[in-house]
Amino acid sequence: MAFTAADVKNLREMTGVGMMDCKKALTESNGDVEKAIEYLREKGLAASQKKAGRVAAEGMAYAAVIDGVGVVVEVNAETDFVGKNDKFVDFVKGVAATVAKNAPADMDALMACKYDGTELTVEQQQQEMVLVIGENIKVRRFARFAENVCVPYIHAGGKIAVLVNLETALSAEAVNEAGKDVAMQIAALNPRFWDKSQVTQDILDEEKKIMMVQMENDPKMANKPEQVREKIVMGKLNKFYAENCLLQQEFVKDNSLTVEKYIASAAKELGGEIKFVDAIRFEKGEGIEKKEENFAAEIASLVNG
Repeated sequence: MAFTAADVKNLREMTGVGMMDCKKALTESNGDVEKAIEYLREKGLAASQKKAGRVAAEGMAYAAVIDGVGVVVEVNAETDFVGKNDKFVDFVKGVAATVAKNAPADMDALMACKYDGTELTVEQQQQEMVLVIGENIKVRRFARFAENVCVPYIHAGGKIAVLVNLETALSAEAVNEAGKDVAMQIAALNPRFWDKSQVTQDILDEEKKIMMVQMENDPKMANKPEQVREKIVMGKLNKFYAENCLLQQEFVKDNSLTVEKYIASAAKELGGEIKFVDAIRFEKGEGIEKKEENFAAEIASLVNG
């Protein structure tokens, strides 16, 4: 069965695969479009095995509230360019919708879920994306909150995604601004703890020890009585809380308030109560070791392979 340039163009639009690959697929399948799609899928799945070893540290972190459920996900790709691709962004949103709907227990469970709006699993849809986009694509992690009111925030087009969980009788619309302000604070300062109550005794002991040694090495402090040095250490611990604990931090938008006081003030203004419960902060690519790419060797292997 013969095929035309219009058939090649049509196949490209259906699959997102390059013209030359589409032409080859139609040649191999004797012009049968369904067989050509199958050929490309098979080829894509084979390609995804090769690509699976390549480092995917770009992509997108994404947060949303879907049917009242707060979701945050990170999906990785190899290049920043792909992170802005509409098909990739739609895939990320579909992963988030799948998480919201199915409440998977872990990553394996998510990959086995039906991808939202299709009969394919998330794993199969991910492999489809590898075929369409031509890069290693990987759903890396997710979190969800089904209780309370959630407020999502996405920074710099998906570099950082934050989901804030608030306990309140007020509506989601009413607390949205306060929640976003808190989420922006978390995105900007990445606090180690939400509240000083979460700082364990061993962390405090370590901080105290470091501060005492610093004072012993400081000629101005070394001769001061130990009880004076202890008092100074307690003052410095308050500074530690203010730097490392979200609720005790200075509120970025108004440094006359702590974040805790800002939340209380926003709640009072709205005529209700707001309690910060939890938050999730995903930064795209954090903790992924990016390999130094040897492009000359890669090109040589492609040419010779």
